[in-house]
Formats: sequence, structure tokens, C-alpha cells
Amino acid sequence: MAHFAKLDANNIVTQVIVVANEDTADSSGVETESIGVAFCQKLLGASTNWKQTSYNGNFRGNYAGIGYTYISNVASLGVGSTDIFISQQPYDSWAVGVGTAQWYPPSNPGDAPALTADEQAARKYYVWNETNYKADPATAWVLTTP
Repeated sequence: MAHFAKLDANNIVTQVIVVANEDTADSSGVETESIGVAFCQKLLGASTNWKQTSYNGNFRGNYAGIGYTYISNVASLGVGSTDIFISQQPYDSWAVGVGTAQWYPPSNPGDAPALTADEQAARKYYVWNETNYKADPATAWVLTTP
């Protein structure tokens, strides 16, 4: 089975459908994205915009989900493709990783500090605070209580 994501005018995924392999194949049985896109457009409207997505994340970084963004020409991404599906950018300062199709905080503050045993027992965790980051990158990670 093939999977296709419908994109709105801003390249946001609004729908994901499953298409039978035979509906993406030419007369020789070779599957192509363009045939699958034509099938989706015939089924759901000629003016719709579709991109194939991989359920296993084999290409385009991630399996497309509702609300994900399709980004093309991601030059330095090492995910076997220069166009990706990625979740919404969590904060303005975060960037796409070099070797993955994931968002990462800026390198200045580093990773969230390790939790102490007491903090773990209290189920505390760190969250990113964009306002703190803009004021002082060293204070971006904030310890939070559930």
C-alpha cells in the first residue's frame, strides 16, 4: 500500500490516505509517485496537491501526519531526500537537524540538564522556554512540575 498526503496552500498536511499499489503503477507494474498523485487528484479533486509519504519513514524524513509541514530543498539533511515532512516548528529559534528530520534547540544552551534522583522521583521534567532563551540562552531549559 502507498500513502499520500494532501497539502494546503502553505504545504501543511490536511489529509493522509492509503492508495492501493496498483493505483500507483504503470502498465509494466512500476510504481511512481506521479501516477499516485494523478489517482489522488482524480479521486479528490484535480486542483489538490499531493505528495507521497512513507509509513516507515524511508524517504522524506517522517511519515506525514495531519498538521505536519512539507519542506522542499533541505540541502544539508541526511535523510535520503531533500524534501521532508516534519512536525510544526516548536519555537522560532529551533532548526532542522543536520542528520535527521527533527527540530532541535539552538546549540548555545545545550541539552536539558540531567535530573537528580529527587527530581525524577517527583516526576519533574525540563521544558524549553523561548522567552528565557531570547533573554539569556543559558536559562532556556526550565524545570517543571507535573
